Amino acid sequence: MPRKPDEYAIHFFFSGGHKEEIRFTTVQEFQKWYSSDLVPKSNSLDFINIPIKNIQGEYMVVRPANIVAIRVEPIYLGSVERF
Repeated sequence: MPRKPDEYAIHFFFSGGHKEEIRFTTVQEFQKWYSSDLVPKSNSLDFINIPIKNIQGEYMVVRPANIVAIRVEPIYLGSVERF
């Protein structure tokens, strides 16, 4: 039986060489934000908000046109399953 990730690390790579990591609890939550906020403004130089749910009181704004790549990494926090 496949394991279910505890959260997903989303790695953003920007045109200036900077990298940033944001975590989402489910991949569906990331896909919803991606399709509703990022994709419609993908060529825009206006700032959009990236939700940071695991760090209270912080937020990040980016220019979508400067994002060159996104990597989605499943994170498993539990112990190793043994058979």
